[in-house]
Amino acid sequence: MKRIKLGLPKGSLQEATLRVFQKAGFNISVSERSYLPSIDDAEIEVVLLRAQEMSRYVEQGVLDCGITGNDWILENESKVEKILDLQYAKQSMSPVRWVIAVPENSDIKNIKNLQGKRIATELVNATTNFLKKNKIKAKVEFSWGATEVKVSAGLVDAIVELTETGRSLRAHKLKEIGVVCFSTTQFIANKSSIKDAWKKKKINEICLLLKGAIDAEGKVGLKMNLAVKNLNRIVKLLPALKNPTISNLTQKGWVALETVIDEKEVREMIPRLKSAGAQGIVEYPLNKLIY
Repeated sequence: MKRIKLGLPKGSLQEATLRVFQKAGFNISVSERSYLPSIDDAEIEVVLLRAQEMSRYVEQGVLDCGITGNDWILENESKVEKILDLQYAKQSMSPVRWVIAVPENSDIKNIKNLQGKRIATELVNATTNFLKKNKIKAKVEFSWGATEVKVSAGLVDAIVELTETGRSLRAHKLKEIGVVCFSTTQFIANKSSIKDAWKKKKINEICLLLKGAIDAEGKVGLKMNLAVKNLNRIVKLLPALKNPTISNLTQKGWVALETVIDEKEVREMIPRLKSAGAQGIVEYPLNKLIY
């Protein structure tokens, strides 16, 4: 049987990734002691791997495809095919930034003041390239962790650290003076793998379902019954993705209407629909939304 080898990120992205795969229709079971999860699709072999290493193994063809951050593709200078951008805010896959930070009381006010300074980060290559682009010569050293502590303790002059809200940096009394890069979670594929017709088809099918799960996030379905005389008034209330689906009921002069709207709008929408003549209003969750 043909299979594709899929790499899923272990660590901070793991839980969010497994949830979006489950919503897409794939059940993945992970053992605490194994890096080889099981999946209910015989055509997929799953490997858990650190996001930092993913793009390198996909580029080498050890993996056919995988999920990692755009930051690690940039860091490893990997030549891979980006298939799908997995921005999935509710499941902690929202965009993040790698920022340059210094102590609040530091004399370093902007990136030009980094000339000749020492910087600690896990994102060494990307940081080095950023400084080079800005014609700044500084020593960039790899940090194994606890990067914020190093600058607070005076071991380095600045750090480049991953942040989403900046809350952790502020808690360590650090301030941002620049952004090295932005990053979103990416579904990537080996360039040779997507030249194989069968593998390309399988990868595209997975991505179709993942995108459907992502697009359904934050949206719900609404269906209701209404008299034809109230149809235009009710349609005008609905911020539908497209025209709603309308079908005749057995009762003459009545129709059923079904549409998709943002979940955050439902609370105010349902009373307005009811007042406009809608009956039997049903709200239901969506797993996937395929355009």
